[in-house]
Amino acid sequence: MPLPNFNRAGDLPEGLHRATIDETLARFGTGPPKRQAVAVQLRRIYALARETGRLERFIIFGSFITGKPEPNDVDIVLIMRDDFVLGDCDKETGKLFNHMQAEEEFKANIFWIRPSMIVLESLDQFIEHWQVKRDRTRRGIVEVRQ
Repeated sequence: MPLPNFNRAGDLPEGLHRATIDETLARFGTGPPKRQAVAVQLRRIYALARETGRLERFIIFGSFITGKPEPNDVDIVLIMRDDFVLGDCDKETGKLFNHMQAEEEFKANIFWIRPSMIVLESLDQFIEHWQVKRDRTRRGIVEVRQ
């Protein structure tokens, strides 16, 4: 099922929308050079996260998946399997899991968690929170299907 059209605010409609990385990049990774550059970084981040062999879910939120012509970066939540061990990552991949290094290296805001780290809510409730914008309205987010 294709990703839905934007609403009047330029966001995806509220909800979790699933797409492959290729579908996501085809929809959001074209246009102005800055948007294309962010798309290149998104593909790189996705490849590195998958190469760990421990990626459970890959969630994208924020301005990259909106109608904004030139997003500054991409916002991602990596949900890693409970058997993920950060110390097993090589130097480049390890940068994904250090917020400041990820910002510098990949021009991305990357948050990560293991399901066992979630205490007060379910994994689905945790993911649902990423739909809430700063102004407290809700938007759609994208989960990249593996």
